[in-house]
Amino acid sequence: MDDVPFIDAHHHLWDLRGGRLRYPWLETPASHPHFLGNVAPLPLVYLPAEHRQHAAHHRIVASVHVEAECDRTQQVEETRWLHEMHEQHGLPNAIVAHAWFHTGDAESIIATQASFPLVRGIRSKPVTRPTPGARLPRLAGSMQDPAWRRGYALLERYGLSWDLRVPAWHLEEAADVLREYPRISAVLNHTGFPWDRSTEGLAMWRRGMHALAALPNCYCKLSCLCLLDGQWDYGDNSRVVLEAIDIFGVERCMFASNFPVDGLRVPFARMFDDFKNMTAGLGRANQLALFHDNAKRFYRI
Repeated sequence: MDDVPFIDAHHHLWDLRGGRLRYPWLETPASHPHFLGNVAPLPLVYLPAEHRQHAAHHRIVASVHVEAECDRTQQVEETRWLHEMHEQHGLPNAIVAHAWFHTGDAESIIATQASFPLVRGIRSKPVTRPTPGARLPRLAGSMQDPAWRRGYALLERYGLSWDLRVPAWHLEEAADVLREYPRISAVLNHTGFPWDRSTEGLAMWRRGMHALAALPNCYCKLSCLCLLDGQWDYGDNSRVVLEAIDIFGVERCMFASNFPVDGLRVPFARMFDDFKNMTAGLGRANQLALFHDNAKRFYRI
């Protein structure tokens, strides 16, 4: 499998040493709790050269940059900077930009982002509950917010997809959104966040995954299998990956690194060696789809 071309369907770039963008969650991590805990060990600089170095063991041929939560006043500037990275280094080859759906300037920002040639989609994280049993903190910005729904509907007008990132306890709610807007393509980030690997937790995750997979406009990124506690576990993660593929089908899944963030738990080379071993029984044609073809088709690379 070392010769199989690979499109990294989800990674991030940033430069905290003299770069023109600000990243509050990286600059003051104590004020921005992360689901993987302490993000202070993340590199201050992560540019195309660093990404290629991490991926050197694998035949990376293209990549998709997903917005890296820079200061939200700089969301368009991030897209402009990423185009400069592409012109200078050949990566990334597609961009998932940021725009809020519920704000008064939603259409203006979405239209501006769509005007950039590499932009294929938007990632806009809705307000969610902190735990399965908690109350929704507020309506504004949630998937139940009428303003949020109106902003989401704009993606069809501008020919953009949605990178869906919510905890597992919101997957069924997200399926309701996708069902209402069948002409907007969406891709679930991070395998639906199966953080709770207990019998009950996986049952909740499984219900949401089946609800989304029932919709032909939804795809799934196989990525970010890291947990708050503990290191990368091949056996446990293999079961989750193969079940996700079984639920969505080979033709609607794609592998992604989520680097450098996932580097907090596992080296790039080991992660993708493991992904290849996990799917070895599916055959070469299916592995080509999972590592390359599906991302190429979805993100129009």
